[in-house]
Amino acid sequence: MSGLVIYTLGNCPTCARAKADLDAAGVPYEERRVDQSVEYWEQATELAITVPILVREDGRLEVGWKGETG
Repeated sequence: MSGLVIYTLGNCPTCARAKADLDAAGVPYEERRVDQSVEYWEQATELAITVPILVREDGRLEVGWKGETG
């Protein structure tokens, strides 16, 4: 597993921008699509009520991307 987990939705443009920026920067991440997994949905809703949700290896939590949420 990478040091970064990102919870996303398939139809979320902010999530797509976050992933594109991370890809462009060469940052490895594990994507967890909340619309494809009940387990991921439950994990994400314990953290925040919107996506993207980024969980860093050190436990830091970031909700949204560059001031936007999905």
